[in-house]
Amino acid sequence: MKKGILLLSILFVAVSCSEYQKVLKSEDTGLKYTKAEQLYNEAKADEGNTRKKYRQAARLFEQLVPAYRGKPQAQKLMFIYADSYYQLEDYFLSGYQFERFVESYPESEKLEEAAFKGARSYYFLSPRYDLDQTETIKAIGKLQAFINRFPESENLDEANELVTELRVKLERKAYEIAKQYHHTRNYKAAITAFDNFLLDYPGSPFRERAFYYRFDSAYEYAINSYAYVMEERLETALEFYNDYKRYYPEGEFISGAEAAYNDIDTRQQNF
Repeated sequence: MKKGILLLSILFVAVSCSEYQKVLKSEDTGLKYTKAEQLYNEAKADEGNTRKKYRQAARLFEQLVPAYRGKPQAQKLMFIYADSYYQLEDYFLSGYQFERFVESYPESEKLEEAAFKGARSYYFLSPRYDLDQTETIKAIGKLQAFINRFPESENLDEANELVTELRVKLERKAYEIAKQYHHTRNYKAAITAFDNFLLDYPGSPFRERAFYYRFDSAYEYAINSYAYVMEERLETALEFYNDYKRYYPEGEFISGAEAAYNDIDTRQQNF
């Protein structure tokens, strides 16, 4: 009995695949459109292997786009074509196709959904913070454009959350670069990098750390200097200590900061 059911299942899959291949190779655009829409709707309704059906639908849509350009069906076709890639998590292609849809059909009732899914596609293309952040900057731009264009959207809160997440990623990238200078004892470069960080990201969650490590970089830079420049550099370190203490009098790094401050005070008394 089980063997019979298995054989029937295999036969059904084989017939389905054979039918799909015939449609794929057909010159009948109407047949292809009907089959593509059927596969997309079945996948949308979660019937069977959804990824396979979205993939099959996308292949058919790809063939149909040139044939339907300028026709009444083109708008619907372009949207579900883009959405097929979105559902497949092929965000490079979905972002591109949704962007084309938004440009081509600015009066569409699907405009807002397409704009959001397109912008969200770019969000998913953003890499880890320690890699090149070109795609992250692009994603922020796309999401911000959506926010500006659809300020009453039901997706507004999520769009703002995604922008915040991406901005924090950029902040972490900048912070970690500065911290690496500190870690490798390139203290002069670290001071400059932390200065730039504090100017560029005044509301960052890494702000306290940046203030502290800027001070610590200046302190280490001073005490490892020749005697004739040490006094001036200790003054600079003292200014950075005061900045940290003013903003974070009970901060995470206050004990380390005060220990370094006491050492600066002792050194200054000996000049």
